[in-house]
Amino acid sequence: MDMNRRHFFRVSGAGLVGSSIAALGFSPTAALAEVRQFKLARTTETRNTCPYCSVGCGILMYSQGDRAKNVVAGILHIEGDPDQPVNRGTLCPKGAGLLDFVHSPNRLKYPEVREAGSAEWKRVSWDDALDRIAKLLKADRDANFQATNAEGKTVNRWTSSGMLCASASSNETGYITHKAFRSTGMLVFDNQARV
Repeated sequence: MDMNRRHFFRVSGAGLVGSSIAALGFSPTAALAEVRQFKLARTTETRNTCPYCSVGCGILMYSQGDRAKNVVAGILHIEGDPDQPVNRGTLCPKGAGLLDFVHSPNRLKYPEVREAGSAEWKRVSWDDALDRIAKLLKADRDANFQATNAEGKTVNRWTSSGMLCASASSNETGYITHKAFRSTGMLVFDNQARV
C-alpha cells in the first residue's frame, strides 16, 4: 500500500478522533461493563504424568462436568505442572498436543482381542482381558520355566515372555513392578526409557 504524507495524516487524525470519542463515553457501555469469566474458573484440576516419553513431565488436566451420577467430565485444557520438578510447567510439542490425543476418535479406550485365524478385533471387558493375560502367562511359564541349566546349577528363570514397563511412573511403582515380575523368574524385563 502506497501511503503519502497527506494520507498518513488523514488516517492518524481519524484514529485520534475515534479514540477521543470513545474516551468521552460514546462507546458501547454494555461491552465495556461485561466482566469476562476465566475459562478454567469452574473446572476440576487433576495432576497427572505425560504418557509420551520417559522424562515423566507433570501435567495439569482441567475437566468440566457437574460430577453427577453417570456424567463423564470432559477435559477442556491441558498444561504443564509448574510444581513438578521435572519440567517446571513446560511441555514439549508432543505434551502440548495432549488435548488432541485425548479427544482423538482413533484412541483405543477398551481392551480388544483378535482370535487366532480371525481378521476382526472384538471388544472384551477388562476382567476378560486380564483373565486372558493371566492364563496365557501361566501357560507359557509352566511350559518354559527352567529350574536348572545344562550344568545342573539352579537358575529359576523364565525367558520366553517379557515385560515392558512405562518409565513415567514413580520409583515406588517401578520397584513393585520389578519385584512382582522378577519373582516369577522373568528375566526379559525392560523399561520404556530404553526404547
